[in-house]
Amino acid sequence: MEILDTHHSGMFHWRIVPLVNPDGLLRENAQRTNAHGVDLNRNFPTTDWHRESREYWIKKTNSDPRRFPGPAPLSEPESRWVAEEIERFRPNVIVALHAPFGLLDFDGPPTTPPERLGALFLTLLGTYPGSLGRFAGIQKKLPIITIELPFSGVLPNPSEIITMWSDMVQWIRGHVHDRGQKRPTYMERQLP
Repeated sequence: MEILDTHHSGMFHWRIVPLVNPDGLLRENAQRTNAHGVDLNRNFPTTDWHRESREYWIKKTNSDPRRFPGPAPLSEPESRWVAEEIERFRPNVIVALHAPFGLLDFDGPPTTPPERLGALFLTLLGTYPGSLGRFAGIQKKLPIITIELPFSGVLPNPSEIITMWSDMVQWIRGHVHDRGQKRPTYMERQLP
């Protein structure tokens, strides 16, 4: 946030969400699912959710409890809030932070994703029924940059963070364009 304020103030409008799954992170042993046992990144309302999410969960993950999509799309308050924020803020790009694959993933347009951010290189992982990538990247046509850090809870060193931000801002400047959408001004926004 200091880098944004110092070097990119006024260039972009950012909405920072520091934590989407407090239930999972703040447990004694952090986990992927929320307090209801739902994988929030399989709970978004994709067009194929009813047809594919349960089958994908059962057949492809062997009913892995860490990948449970929930009883219905947006059944969870966290995923519902994220979907509402996307509608309210109308972003031109979404940057999601995950771990522990140590790579850069991308979903949505344009057809030229960033090749790297710092030491993280592009490796397309694909999307899944109910995932944010399929919901926002494929359905809503919003570019999604997913930064998969190598370790959960361990940030890169400060110089690597600066390099990653510089690479990301350079890519956004050249590839992401405002589609003439009016965004709420600071005074119009109401944060939860």
